[in-house]
Amino acid sequence: MSERPYQVLFLCTHNSARSIIAECVMNRLGKGKCIAHSAGSRPRGAIHPLALALLERLGYPIAALRSKSWQEFADPDAPRLDFVFTVCDDAAEEVCPVWPGQPMSAHWGLPDPSRVEGNDAQRALAFADTHRMLSQRIGIFCSLPVASLDRLSLQRSLDAIGRGEALSLPKRA
Repeated sequence: MSERPYQVLFLCTHNSARSIIAECVMNRLGKGKCIAHSAGSRPRGAIHPLALALLERLGYPIAALRSKSWQEFADPDAPRLDFVFTVCDDAAEEVCPVWPGQPMSAHWGLPDPSRVEGNDAQRALAFADTHRMLSQRIGIFCSLPVASLDRLSLQRSLDAIGRGEALSLPKRA
């Protein structure tokens, strides 16, 4: 991996909530070391209003956010991806495009907050919970010594993050 910022893509079927939240969190926690994007296999074309409200309340920039197709990232002029994370089970089971550069990938599945039924407070809590879980996973990812890990150790770490397991990184000499 190079000195350039890591290009990270978060995938979800509709690209309207989880992947959008993950994009915002990674861009904040990555502090310029990671540039995050999000996309969907069947994008809804609009971001869920509760996701937007949460992100705005938490001070994330939202003006440039949009629901888009993962095909944008398979094009030759797309950013060369380093990591691709699926955040919903449906997207993880779909056949993804061939990503230029053979990025590392992992499944970080989370429940869909847009499917939660209940009153406004219960639905808003589901989106806040999604943000919390993504913040934890992305925070762990951002603390990994990516450049010093071999590909197999890094893949094991990415998979463990998605399963919510403790990481066991190789000892440094």
